[in-house]
Amino acid sequence: MMLSIFVLKICRECFYEVFEEEIHQVIVQNRLFKSGERVAIGASGGKDSTVLAYVLSELNRRHNYGLDLFLLSIDEGITGYRDDSLETVKRNEVQYGLPLQIVSYKDLYGWTMDDIVKMIGLKNNCTFCGVFRRQVIAFPLHSKHSLFTQKFIIPIIFCFMPSSLIDFLKALDRGATLLKVDKLVTGHNADDIAETVLLNILRGDIARLSRCTSITTGEDGPIPRCKPFKYTYEKEIVMYAYFKKLDYFSTECIYSPNAYRGFAREFIKDLERLRPRAILDIIKSGEDFRIATTTKMPEQGTCERCGYISSQKWCKACVLLEGLNRGLPKMGIGRPRGNGNGDNKHTEAGSTAKSIESKQCGSLDF
Repeated sequence: MMLSIFVLKICRECFYEVFEEEIHQVIVQNRLFKSGERVAIGASGGKDSTVLAYVLSELNRRHNYGLDLFLLSIDEGITGYRDDSLETVKRNEVQYGLPLQIVSYKDLYGWTMDDIVKMIGLKNNCTFCGVFRRQVIAFPLHSKHSLFTQKFIIPIIFCFMPSSLIDFLKALDRGATLLKVDKLVTGHNADDIAETVLLNILRGDIARLSRCTSITTGEDGPIPRCKPFKYTYEKEIVMYAYFKKLDYFSTECIYSPNAYRGFAREFIKDLERLRPRAILDIIKSGEDFRIATTTKMPEQGTCERCGYISSQKWCKACVLLEGLNRGLPKMGIGRPRGNGNGDNKHTEAGSTAKSIESKQCGSLDF
């Protein structure tokens, strides 16, 4: 399964064949799809999602997967970035013959990501976006709620959720009928997964470390997510897109340059220059990690405020939301402390020493 294209001396046509065949083998051996499934391809217009859409549509026809494929794009309202990339996705719709659905934050809720960033600032904005998107996927919603509702609408609702849950539920139902899918596929490649393994190690996030290398996640939730490019180097994807002359958008999100992940990405690239297999070796290490029986894992419960799955009294989304509402957007950044509900009080009798887990690392500003 480990790719070896870069150690082979092959012509362009053979490169296409090897690349596509390895993706097919990943799909077959991991049983990613079943015939008749409706599959949404997360389409941003970038190289990864563009190559994924092209290759998956080709393999679907060639090997008769029997999948109902379509492109799903989200217009978050990021001026100078998403508006341009969506034009690329619209061209891909015609080029690949795949239906396209674009849903806008602005049309549904009157908010854009530009507006949200104005409220929280540029620092740590990726934390807010990541938490709101990631946590909501596993929310125990009724099956009628759509993928878009679970992955994209609810995060925005959480940001500006009123005190009354009645309005929240109305907004939820508003997006529930937009689309129904069986699976979501994303263009996360080997480089992305290696970065995630490293990030989880750096953060000491044992819970996520134990599952971040899985090729399919969310199987116990309403919408499983698959990563057919798990073993595919980013360089291979770039080469494939370049030589195939695929139409893709290459500009990074204007809000992401200061993201913590960027530092891990640079480190991974340095390792790759010294040893190209380092990326796949990191993934393999992540797959083989075993958690010691003496390690205390978070106990899964539910958020007392919204009912979302959480190991704290309040889920991360609610803690961040509380910070926004109180004008303290940094309140929920970092490890949870105390009761996890924002008051940071230590109620345990005789507890005078600070937990080593919440010890600050100094004044370095990342």
